[in-house]
Amino acid sequence: MTESTAAKEAEGSRPSSAPAAATDAAEEVPVSTASAATTASSKVEPAADDRPPLIPVAPTEVVAEKKEKENEEKDRRVREGDDRDRQGREIRAGLHPLQHRFVFWYTRRQPGIRSQTSYEDNIKRIAEFSTVEGFWGSYCHLSRASTLPNPTDLHLFKEGIRPLWEDAANRSGGKWIIRFKKLVSGRYWEDLVLAMIGDQLDFGDTVCGAVLSIRFGEDILSVWNRNAADNQAVMALRDSIKRHLHLPLGYMMEYKPHDASLRDNSSFRNTWLRG
Repeated sequence: MTESTAAKEAEGSRPSSAPAAATDAAEEVPVSTASAATTASSKVEPAADDRPPLIPVAPTEVVAEKKEKENEEKDRRVREGDDRDRQGREIRAGLHPLQHRFVFWYTRRQPGIRSQTSYEDNIKRIAEFSTVEGFWGSYCHLSRASTLPNPTDLHLFKEGIRPLWEDAANRSGGKWIIRFKKLVSGRYWEDLVLAMIGDQLDFGDTVCGAVLSIRFGEDILSVWNRNAADNQAVMALRDSIKRHLHLPLGYMMEYKPHDASLRDNSSFRNTWLRG
């Protein structure tokens, strides 16, 4: 008989002491036993959780921005549907429908400090159209740029967009600014209007409207767009304006976001971009 065999038989001959020793060990080292149990349980696959997964809560600003974009997209689809219905009616009436419906606005302000309230009160809606025939019927009755008093603004905007920085369609956007000497702005204004109502400008869906501003030392054209942060659309719009107005390649246009205009209460000072 070997020593190991003898030892095993000796252990087997003490049946009562082994369980006691095991019990004593279990009582003396509960921490070790718990740790072992934890280690063992960690290796077992967790049971399926019937609860739905937690949805991360986005910051308020992100939620608001997402909601605003969804509303804008919904409004855009509604406008497109309305435009299709309108165009169908106008075609059946023998007219030539435009892609969008437009409104002419007129502003005559007294020189001096501008307040936002007085500015909004001074904006007058003077004509609207949605066909080629309607445009010429309105445009032919408007005063020419050379006869308008100082300071005057003549606005042409898509239906549903007011010529205000704070309007929902404008507040995230900005405008390209084109300065002209007196007496030559009328031709450029007409070319710009025809390009806009004919949907000829690149990224035309982002264009909100255009403004002719008669001032004492110069006349200014500006084209408003929806998103000042979309650099591709902003720069493509600039190039398209230059092409349609036949401006020299080296002519420097200026761009200013509307939120900057709100901060300094100025339309044409402190422009951010030239090109």
